[in-house]
Amino acid sequence: MPHYQIHKTQKLAVSTDEIWEFISNPNNLKRITPPEMGFDITSGNGASMMYAGMIITYKVSPLFGIKMNWVTEISQVEEKKFFIDEQRIGPYKFWHHQHKISEIENGVLMEDMITYQPPFGILGGILNAVVIKKSLNKIFDFRGQVLREIYGELS
Repeated sequence: MPHYQIHKTQKLAVSTDEIWEFISNPNNLKRITPPEMGFDITSGNGASMMYAGMIITYKVSPLFGIKMNWVTEISQVEEKKFFIDEQRIGPYKFWHHQHKISEIENGVLMEDMITYQPPFGILGGILNAVVIKKSLNKIFDFRGQVLREIYGELS
């Protein structure tokens, strides 16, 4: 079964320090997740900054309103440059998400590279073509919209 990738970029009118403080704080995840996903962090560590090895647990409804547990690990962090979250338990057979920021003139370039493999073999490939890829694009488009509303977009 193949892996799929989604790559999103945006230029924001914000400092590296300010965007890093926002995106590396797990408590901001709900704010940048579409409300219909019913996203709630269930891990109770209360940490305000991500770190390598951090486990975050959620309740989420990624498809068809079905609530499920999702467990991710922050596997790598380079402060003010990138972090990677990887699914340990959840809806995908494989999930690897790189969040990168780089300084550009008057702001930052923010990149998300999501590599994933749906469950259910061939059926998962069909679901990806029909539903999953569109749903993921919608989620990351929503995130981009919220960040543009908070910080402003560079042209």
